[in-house]
Amino acid sequence: MSFDCGSAQPRLRRHFNAILVAGIFVASTAALCQTSHPSGSGSNTASAPTPTRYAPNRLPRRETEYYTAMWGVDSFAVKSVESGELIRFTYRVVDGERAKGINDKKNEAYLVSAEKHVKLVVPSLEKVGQLRQSSEPIVGNTYWMAFSNPGRPIKPGDRVDIEIGQFHVQGVLVQ
Repeated sequence: MSFDCGSAQPRLRRHFNAILVAGIFVASTAALCQTSHPSGSGSNTASAPTPTRYAPNRLPRRETEYYTAMWGVDSFAVKSVESGELIRFTYRVVDGERAKGINDKKNEAYLVSAEKHVKLVVPSLEKVGQLRQSSEPIVGNTYWMAFSNPGRPIKPGDRVDIEIGQFHVQGVLVQ
């Protein structure tokens, strides 16, 4: 019996190449699975948090209904503007008659942070007057007022209270 090495070599090369390609495929698939799904043996604290659609600035439905029924306003927002030098409070009018008290300049407006021990006021400029809208409230319009934030104690992420005369909103998140 004689064995012809010349005819066996091409077949061995094909089998070797097929095994090599299959090995590379398995190794790359395993590496891909490890990067997309971390193993349970490691700690999960290093992984980045997954984004959510949770909106922490929204008031509960009953609280929104209360402000709508009692004061004629909803959609409160507090935002740090002008590099943090001002804090802007905005609200939407849903009942013009009830919202008159909030738009009245006679009612002092304060932004209060019990945590930071700060009470901010609406500044009054010599030529402009108070940085606040005080026109007759129109249903559907959004109104604003700006609070001076000297030293920038109030920052985005803080929770603050708004006081305008008898009107009080508690725990609004500064954006």
